[in-house]
Amino acid sequence: MSDLTSHERRKLEKLFGMSSGYVLDFSNRTFSEFFEEYLGKDIYHAKYDTHGTSKANHLRSFCDQEPNAVVAKCIYELIEHARHEGLSAIQDQALVAECLAIHARLTQDKPVADIEAIRADADDDRDFELVARAAAECIEKNQPELGLDRLHTFMVKFVRKLCEERGLAADRNVPLNGLFAAYVKKLQGDGHLGSQMAEQILRSSIGNLEQFNHVRNKHSLAHDNPVLTYDEALLIFNHVASTVRFVKALDDRLRSGAKH
Repeated sequence: MSDLTSHERRKLEKLFGMSSGYVLDFSNRTFSEFFEEYLGKDIYHAKYDTHGTSKANHLRSFCDQEPNAVVAKCIYELIEHARHEGLSAIQDQALVAECLAIHARLTQDKPVADIEAIRADADDDRDFELVARAAAECIEKNQPELGLDRLHTFMVKFVRKLCEERGLAADRNVPLNGLFAAYVKKLQGDGHLGSQMAEQILRSSIGNLEQFNHVRNKHSLAHDNPVLTYDEALLIFNHVASTVRFVKALDDRLRSGAKH
């Protein structure tokens, strides 16, 4: 559940015009469509009517029950909707700024600490960008179990790119763990890792990525599979995102050093 304070709730309710029982300019239909599209949630599910059945009460229940990261996403998308539609709610710029500050605070509580690493770079192709965005959006919607196949595809593209940039074979028949093993061996051979512990962690990641191949094939939506539980999927997302963050930081340092 979110940890919105009563003071923060009052600000949000004022911005979204909830005292009337409504939320902004939404009808029942468009309110339902909004939550389905941007948050992957059924806002009219019975669990969200604990305060009552009006749109405002459904939103209150939603904010009670969902974690900070999901509520933050909701606040941001509601403000963006008001801006896009030119609603009078956004005319109070001071209030909008206060509510965006609430969004920023809630955003600090992320289910995947290094999720920003799961993104494409400026020079990556559109397919890479799309799969990175799809994987990250599953975390924004707090549905990691639905994004495991996209995360795996992202990792294959990411590691293949690392290998190609270092002149390593990146055969499409080589599985993800094989590609990463070649990359780690190259780092070790060139003396780019400063500690045996870092080497050990990366070597263990080779085995973890081998298991990720199995998860992708047997426990993700890539096929007609029973998906993993939320907590197991979140564990995988965190491990993979942490590995990507480290590799990107190392890569940036090596590129910077190469220029001097």
